[in-house]
Amino acid sequence: MKNVFSFLKPYKIPISVAYSLTIIELMVELLLPFFLGKMINDGVMNKDMDTIMMWGFIMIGLAFTAFIAGILNSFFASHTSLGFAYDVREKLFHKIQSFSFANLNQYPTSGLVTRFTNDVRQLQNTIFMALRIMTKAPLIVIGGVVMAFIVNARLALIFLISVPLLVVFILWVLKVASRMFDKVQSRVDNVNRVMQENLAGMRLIKAFLRRDHEEERFTKANSDLATMTRSTFRFIEASMPILLFVMNLSLIFILWYGNSLAVSGQTSVGDVVAIVNYALRVAMAISMFTFIILAFSRAKASAERLNQVLSVNVDLVDHQDARDEAAVPSGKIEFDNVSFNYPNQKDPVLEDISFQVNPGEKLAIIGATGSGKTSLFQLIPRLYNVKNGNIYIDDDPITFYTLEQLRRSIGYVPQNPLLFTGSVTDNIAWGKEHASQEEIFQAARDAQIHDTIMDLPDQYDTKIGQKGVNLSGGQKQRISIARALIRRPKILMLDDSTSALDLATESKLLDAIQHDDCTTLIITQKISTAMSADRILLMDYGEVLALGTHGELLVQSSLYRRIVESQFGKELPDAT
Repeated sequence: MKNVFSFLKPYKIPISVAYSLTIIELMVELLLPFFLGKMINDGVMNKDMDTIMMWGFIMIGLAFTAFIAGILNSFFASHTSLGFAYDVREKLFHKIQSFSFANLNQYPTSGLVTRFTNDVRQLQNTIFMALRIMTKAPLIVIGGVVMAFIVNARLALIFLISVPLLVVFILWVLKVASRMFDKVQSRVDNVNRVMQENLAGMRLIKAFLRRDHEEERFTKANSDLATMTRSTFRFIEASMPILLFVMNLSLIFILWYGNSLAVSGQTSVGDVVAIVNYALRVAMAISMFTFIILAFSRAKASAERLNQVLSVNVDLVDHQDARDEAAVPSGKIEFDNVSFNYPNQKDPVLEDISFQVNPGEKLAIIGATGSGKTSLFQLIPRLYNVKNGNIYIDDDPITFYTLEQLRRSIGYVPQNPLLFTGSVTDNIAWGKEHASQEEIFQAARDAQIHDTIMDLPDQYDTKIGQKGVNLSGGQKQRISIARALIRRPKILMLDDSTSALDLATESKLLDAIQHDDCTTLIITQKISTAMSADRILLMDYGEVLALGTHGELLVQSSLYRRIVESQFGKELPDAT
């Protein structure tokens, strides 16, 4: 929790002012019963109107002072809580942006979204209440007891029994409630996850008539959340009657014992009224403890969840010998006995991978599903670190380059194209900051999407729905390729990014890429696409089986021949 609440350091002055104003409110609240007792003893009992007026005006003035202090306190509390929430969200977003894929695998998307929204909001509300009433409530209890002893120690002795018992009880409730709210937040994550999956896959759900199944899944997640939340709130609300019961017993004792002392002349009526007022204020403050426990328990659980993310050790950072000014000059790639396995998995995905791609060369990578092609791609921009072996870019170890310089030199088109909400221009220019209109047009022409864009209602200003929902698969792929080409990268990686294109469009696209001075790696399942490359890398079960031209692989590899036959039949294409 310390890591999260360290974000309050820049707000020391507003916090100090807010607490100072709280002290003013507190002093007024504690003095009013004392002055009321004075008014009764010196004014009412003696029928002295001047004394009554004097104490009345003093009490009105104090009440107005407390009113102004409360308004100012609310302003500074709001300023602090809103600023804190802003800073935490900004730091949280920056931290997640620095995550490697291995770090991201630790947290589901729904869990991160809940932390950004629900957890931060819980802390924001708690900080506001802490500056407004949370601190005030326990101080009223302490101050009320002290002032009661000042007025009449014999009547105030009951507080020495009731207050410690209530404090111990409240601490126990807080400990149990914190654990319960942690479970509530995890169930909120689960509801968000189910909702996100349903919204993202709505078309698939309708196509497969799985509405009833998904409704059952959501109902279960929602019921689990409701049950856990209900149990938590019932537990906390059950503490309220216990707190009030103890305080009301104390109040009854004060009235009974105070009456006895007043009748015997051992105390005054004003003192009894003052202590009754203090008892009522202490009871009201303690009644707020249920609300405070509820807020603080949720805040504690949320703070721990945020701290989990903020304290994550990012495993992908620049090497200590990396030179920031180093840029990829030509795009030569070499794998030297590279092995790799995903975090928390023992079996290697890639094992002893060795090959070399020369600058400007086009290499096609083919193999069965699960052979490690995409995993190999992810090692080049250092989305993961290798387990064994080395990767060299232009004869320098990959760690020689900073992550920023390395990735700035790479154009990466993932297997599943992802577009962002915005215009076509925004999505293409996303690949290069401050790209000119001509660069956007040229990248679209090279990606064979320019003519299609010009046929859209608003052309390049056409708005794209979330994840490109209003575009076809081929259109999304080509815009993703244009986004990579606009960078004019030294290394271009296409992860099965032409699967939705017809042969003619794909051929024009590959010809356009050929004119760029970049090393191109293409993952593909199409032999026709592989044949257009300079060489072909054949993979299976995380190993390199063969490397060579189409003709060489027809001779060297029986697996490659079977793949070719499955697509072309017995009439094998010309090996030239």
